[in-house]
Amino acid sequence: MKVTVVGAGAVGASCAEYIAIKNFASEVVLLDIKEGYAEGKAMDLMQTASLNGFDTKITGSTSDYSKTANSDIAVITSGIPRKPGMTREELIGINAGIVKTVSQNLIEHSPNVTLIVVSNPMDTMTYLVHKTTNLPKHKIIGMGGALDSARFKYRLAEALEAPISDVDGMVIGGHSDKGMVPLINHATRNSVKASEFLSQDKMDYVVQETKVGGATLTKLLGTSAWYAPGAAVSGLVQAIACNQKKMFPCSAFLEGEYGLNDICIGVPVILGKNGIEKIVEIELSDAEKAKMQESAEGVTKTNGLLQL
Repeated sequence: MKVTVVGAGAVGASCAEYIAIKNFASEVVLLDIKEGYAEGKAMDLMQTASLNGFDTKITGSTSDYSKTANSDIAVITSGIPRKPGMTREELIGINAGIVKTVSQNLIEHSPNVTLIVVSNPMDTMTYLVHKTTNLPKHKIIGMGGALDSARFKYRLAEALEAPISDVDGMVIGGHSDKGMVPLINHATRNSVKASEFLSQDKMDYVVQETKVGGATLTKLLGTSAWYAPGAAVSGLVQAIACNQKKMFPCSAFLEGEYGLNDICIGVPVILGKNGIEKIVEIELSDAEKAKMQESAEGVTKTNGLLQL
């Protein structure tokens, strides 16, 4: 099992670290455009192997995609953050060019690869990969919902004063502050609805804090988070690599599911050796359907900024 991670920054490196520590892959290749950067991160991580007890081989490469050949799964984290004075259109234009080039280079060397897109705006970048490659739709997955759901469960456990292992919940919709739809009425503590324990005000607070989860961390850290995003990606990679048939909310290409067409947006999916094995349609309330529709409209608007 060979996994490539493109982009050796904080998210890419933590993703590679979690994959290695879980010890299910034979090789992880880190690739970056910055000279020596991926090689240095890979060496640093390999020097933890005896300490963390893993046998996964981690190698680094500067822009040499031949090193990624025959990857089973590849993660795309590359792209730039929005800079002061930069318009949303400019950011999307730059990142679209990067993601398009990266995905085409990966497929050239690994035609049967399953791609996991992390680059932002994630739903739009996932849509771009669908539109500019010949990969089947079940092999293109956007990572957003797994991270948002982890943040949701963190806030739920906090509000419930419960251990995280007691808590379950899921976030669907677009991977953005306005777009995400935390399914608070489906959330549970050990199979009992969270609403049995929490007031409406407390539930509203959990939803709001989940939606600004990324922005809260950026404000505190001065940069984007990396531990939870890296762990979320590694969870998706493991589910595919080990054919676990686990359910995660992921950005998937929809053709009628949830009443939506020609869009990539977060919905529950079953992940296994073929990538997305199944899109799971769950019963949504009228309010949840309306929020999902609103989220889809926002994603579609952003997709319109792509130069396809």
